[in-house]
Amino acid sequence: MTVNPSQSTTEAWETYQVRIPVEKNVDTTKVTIKIPENVEFKMYAPVDGWKTTTTTDDNGKVATVTWEAESEDTAIKAGQYRDFTFRAQNPKEPGDIAWDAFQYYADGSIVEWTGDSDSELPHSITSIAQSNETVDSHGHSHGTDEATDDTADDHHASDEDTEHAHEGTNVNMILSIIAIVLSVVAIGLTFIRKK
Repeated sequence: MTVNPSQSTTEAWETYQVRIPVEKNVDTTKVTIKIPENVEFKMYAPVDGWKTTTTTDDNGKVATVTWEAESEDTAIKAGQYRDFTFRAQNPKEPGDIAWDAFQYYADGSIVEWTGDSDSELPHSITSIAQSNETVDSHGHSHGTDEATDDTADDHHASDEDTEHAHEGTNVNMILSIIAIVLSVVAIGLTFIRKK
């Protein structure tokens, strides 16, 4: 079981993908993932043929997300895998977050992906690095002063580009006028020769 991406940044609104492989000759019929306490679950992507439910803790925060096959036909077969996607906001502090998951098989067995990285059934880890951006309540990120400096440089560059564009326009206009004058002179000379 893996949760991707394996790296992200603080407070980012991340799209996480849970990949569940079937490692037995039995169908997987249900998958539950625990949302770490410092992660804010936001929404999930529906999966055809699967019912999605959530449970909340005493504070109303989503604690688990469960995907359950609606029929034998939609269960994950031996040798297959399925991806389940959800959106969440990362913690404010950098560090590792562990994703514990539970895989339910049609024969009633449960595989618990809750061990450390060196165990037989490890949970997936996402490393959260410190972000240089701030995130507003709508999930939009805003750069730091460095980004502002870059923006200022961009404005300066665009001013220079505009000046160069004006210079080019002036040259083109002068050349057009000269071409018109020469055309008029040529037409005048043609009439004079005919006379």
